[in-house]
Amino acid sequence: MAIGLAALLLAIAGLHLAWAFGFRWPGTDELSLADKVLGARPGARMPPAGLTVFVSLAIAAGAGVIVAFSAQTLDWPWRPLAAGAYLMLAGVFLARGLAGFVPAVWRRAEGTAFHRLNQLYYSPLCLLIAAGLAVNFALG
Repeated sequence: MAIGLAALLLAIAGLHLAWAFGFRWPGTDELSLADKVLGARPGARMPPAGLTVFVSLAIAAGAGVIVAFSAQTLDWPWRPLAAGAYLMLAGVFLARGLAGFVPAVWRRAEGTAFHRLNQLYYSPLCLLIAAGLAVNFALG
């Protein structure tokens, strides 16, 4: 399970990295991509490439935390630190997943392509990742 979760996070990190370097899927240009992935007002642009690379690296680091925690070869003090980082990662995905279903959080996104995609795909995926992390934690 840990390898699957880490691979999923690496794929998501790779997508963010691709966006930083001009890849526009699921949009066709910068404006349509921003409409589908940011939840911003029409006409909004994507964040700067440096910020998107940072987000990509943070997600990839999350994959590393999953692998490190699940390896079960860490000694004191690394094991408790990895467990704390792991639980924080699970909490971030849980909060992001739940936020997708709280109307007040995404009110500014109502009527955008992001709003629909968020409720259909993005938030459920975050909840699925959080659940997978919880199961993996319980097994580890």
